[in-house]
Amino acid sequence: MNISPSSGSETSDRIIIFDTTLRDGEQSPGATLNVDEKLTIARQLARLGVDIIEAGFPFASPGDFEAVSKIAEIVGTENGPTICGLARATQQDIKTAAEAIKPAAHGRIHTFIATSDIHLEYKLKKTRQEVLEIAPEMVAYAKSFVDDVEFSPEDAGRSDPEFMYQVLERAIAAGATTINIPDTVGYTTPQEFGAIIKGIKENVPNIDQAIISVHGHNDLGLAVANFLEAVKNGARQLECTINGIGERAGNAALEELVMALHVRRQYFNPFFGRPAESEAPLTKIDTHQIYKTSRLVSNLTGMFVQPNKAIVGANAFAHESGIHQDGVLKHKLTYEIMDAQSIGLTDNQIVLGKHSGRNAFRTRLKELGFDLSDQDLNKAFLRFKDVADKKKEVTDWDLEAIVNDETSQAPELFRLEHIQVSCGDHSCPTATVTVLTPDGEERTDAAIGTGPVDAIYKAINRVVDIPNQLIEFSVQSVTAGIDAMGEVTIRLRHEGRIFSGHAASTDVVVASAHAYMHALNRLYVSVGQGVAVHPQHGKPVAAGK
Repeated sequence: MNISPSSGSETSDRIIIFDTTLRDGEQSPGATLNVDEKLTIARQLARLGVDIIEAGFPFASPGDFEAVSKIAEIVGTENGPTICGLARATQQDIKTAAEAIKPAAHGRIHTFIATSDIHLEYKLKKTRQEVLEIAPEMVAYAKSFVDDVEFSPEDAGRSDPEFMYQVLERAIAAGATTINIPDTVGYTTPQEFGAIIKGIKENVPNIDQAIISVHGHNDLGLAVANFLEAVKNGARQLECTINGIGERAGNAALEELVMALHVRRQYFNPFFGRPAESEAPLTKIDTHQIYKTSRLVSNLTGMFVQPNKAIVGANAFAHESGIHQDGVLKHKLTYEIMDAQSIGLTDNQIVLGKHSGRNAFRTRLKELGFDLSDQDLNKAFLRFKDVADKKKEVTDWDLEAIVNDETSQAPELFRLEHIQVSCGDHSCPTATVTVLTPDGEERTDAAIGTGPVDAIYKAINRVVDIPNQLIEFSVQSVTAGIDAMGEVTIRLRHEGRIFSGHAASTDVVVASAHAYMHALNRLYVSVGQGVAVHPQHGKPVAAGK
């Protein structure tokens, strides 16, 4: 039988994908997103086919509340995903979350409280009896706002099972429709995590009234393996993030989980009561949207995807060994267990050129999944014309880079007006920049550096006086060829906080300058916004995290 994400049932014939990229994923150092960037990612997650989007922690800050509310209104349509807001087990948190998700056709409140003795003693300063009383009370309070309530016993992996069973039973009795079991610190092994799920199914009397979900961190590199073992033992909702981003070593990666269930359907089908040979998908995910979603999240968060990353890494479908190359040329299945096209990686042909009109441009973008406002379309079209004049071939990947770069930037409080660089093997790299400040003043300055990019950054720092330390600089080509667009991602540190910037151009020096300004604008905005509350630790963190 098929079930909706908000209904309770002992089993279902598929996996519910709960995406927490915009909540837990954004807690990665430097991954702070503004409201428009969150909305852009949420729209893509809806195209990807996730069942639930945990859009944020509304009580954390006014910015987080606005983002969750906007996503609930625009993405949380009748046929769209459920929009979820996180809340600690307090009335203020829960009420704020309820207000934020109110515009959604399908809303969920996800509330939690720790159950491990180490968290009770050192973080909550509460007894087991107090938690036994708080959990059902707050679930019931959340239930007064929405029918769909999820409850998590934080640090379940290190909790006393017998005590956790009691908390879960009371939470379900109070109205929780989903019970989420988080391995908060990434401590468990697959066999242990599977045993936890099995124990819950066998020892919580009313567990058949709720869906069992899992959430886990990758501190030991075991998050995906833990989740798959949990699935075999009855978990039917997986809480994951695009590219596995998240606090510390990150979360279980959505793309790895989905493709494991897709490629190994014959192995997992019996655990869902299906014939092993069944070809019916185990999730609702449109796998062809995976690579596009991965790139979008990487670009907007500044979190670089390592080349050997499973599924979406640059080397995931590359073959250098002569033996491997020979085998793949004879038959792909010799060394490939999945087709690159299944995740949206295709050999893109030229679809547009410098003579293409605005209507053809808009049509192609819609085919690629972009539905832009007139203002954003105009910006992207002008940029496309500029790129088309410089490149012989404009591919779909180029178009995506253009759109992401033009429509997903931080507010341009400081705007780069002019860049001029002089460099060579027997000269001092020199850069001159002109920057328009937030008060409308044009400032021009120059600097000498060890190279053109260093010179530009030093010149910008002379104009925009915001102390920072550059801690990461990376350049990637969007497509092959000498005229390929280059994507630049940088990360800055300021007073212990990390801010990312991203830009794309056929000139990597120009892209480097704009990426730096992007990061500086984010830094400038964040400094002005102050601090927010961290959901797990309950203490101030960088704004927007």
